[in-house]
Amino acid sequence: MALSARLELRQSQSLVMTPQLMQAIKLLQLSNMDLVTYIEQELERNPLLERADDGEADAPILEPTDADLPARADTPDWFETEGAPSSERVSNVLDTDIGNVYPDDTGQPERQALDVGALAGGDWSSVGRGGTGEDYSLESFVAGEISLGDHLAEQLAVAVTDPVLRLIGHDLIDQVDEAGYLRADLAATAERLGASLSQVEKVLALLQTFEPTGICARNLAECLALQLAEKNRLDPAMQTLIAHLELLARRDLAALKRLCGVDDEDLGDMIKEILALDPKPGHAFGSTQVQTVVPDVMVQPAADGGWTVELNTDTLPKVLVNQTYYAEVSKTARDEEKTYLGECFQSANWLTKSLDQRAKTILKVATEIVRQQDGFLTHGVAHLRPLNLRMIADAIGMHESTVSRVTSNKYMATTRGIFELKYFFTSSIASSEGGDAHSAEAVRHRIRQLIDGETADDVLSDDTLVKMLRDDGIDIARRTVAKYREALRIPSSVQRRRLKQLAGA
Repeated sequence: MALSARLELRQSQSLVMTPQLMQAIKLLQLSNMDLVTYIEQELERNPLLERADDGEADAPILEPTDADLPARADTPDWFETEGAPSSERVSNVLDTDIGNVYPDDTGQPERQALDVGALAGGDWSSVGRGGTGEDYSLESFVAGEISLGDHLAEQLAVAVTDPVLRLIGHDLIDQVDEAGYLRADLAATAERLGASLSQVEKVLALLQTFEPTGICARNLAECLALQLAEKNRLDPAMQTLIAHLELLARRDLAALKRLCGVDDEDLGDMIKEILALDPKPGHAFGSTQVQTVVPDVMVQPAADGGWTVELNTDTLPKVLVNQTYYAEVSKTARDEEKTYLGECFQSANWLTKSLDQRAKTILKVATEIVRQQDGFLTHGVAHLRPLNLRMIADAIGMHESTVSRVTSNKYMATTRGIFELKYFFTSSIASSEGGDAHSAEAVRHRIRQLIDGETADDVLSDDTLVKMLRDDGIDIARRTVAKYREALRIPSSVQRRRLKQLAGA
């Protein structure tokens, strides 16, 4: 076969990731709070963008006509090659299959492991607060929350006058974590500071007398022991109980009674005292700033018995394209200035269209979610239907990747609380009677209801739960029940029976 050169004319379609397309994709997956930050950056960069006033917010954004667009000779090279963007291109650009370009992270967050404090029966977690403002007003100083390190440093300044011991104290305070525990090797600290181990231990003993009680402990047992000693309740039996917290976590009451030498009543009182303590005293001075969840979509009951779905316009940024300023400046601008103005005008025009398309897409997806999950909004979590991205995408005529981006980092405010949009997407569990499938979240809710209604004489095992769920029409395996129960942080039937017997003693 001879080799020769020839010309061929082919026609094909392909997806080109233009800067405008990437901007539309980026805006779609941003939350309202992140979108505000992005718009602020664009307002600083683009002189043709301006923030809409309250009076202009309700007015429609004027779309530029062909006469307003810059002349072809004044446009930049990329504008000539890609062509002028039309309203149809902006409207359809978000419905394109772009899943391979920006893969989605649709996995669920992993469950946190249960610590000894939680196993002992107490929810001993707290949320830290903190942060300072930029204005140094009197109100800011009064309302400001002191950190744990500053609180301990103030007490150290009063309790210690020796500069050497004070230096050791500050070093130890710097190694205290947010929960109030000292995560330091005393021998290594002494060697690093050039001090004796006895000096470091002496300073540590002093720090452990500071407020809050139990601070600077090296483990949970020492933290609880410090608090019990403060209450004058650290007797030999209590010391033995503190030394065997792993037995308490397993609810092995028989072994604890044998080791402590007490009866059921005394052991019950001792455990109640343990549960009343604070295993993380440092959390009262936490410095983690908590960001309030602001809903993107508001759902309210309608007069006709349905639901009204609307965007939270209070958090949506409102921008306009200043066409008057562009028209005035472009008349006297030079060629280079006209090119820059053309780029700014084109970018501002795309941004306003992308914001409008983003709002319409979010509202369309949220409305379909509300329609699919009407039972949950009306009757509660037991009526949550199985739902996935494909069902929503097929119903509204969009691609799954678009629905995935819309539901990321977006929240919906309903009469039952504020939920992330991804909360409404749950896996399905088949019905034992051949009817509609059940939502996994609804099944977990049913398992919790059954366990909450059990008594000390009739504790439900996992096998019993499987039988009761199948009687309710839910075809589920025993290992699935155990997985859901552990995800809900519910102990096994043996542990629950011990706890109920202890509570009734």
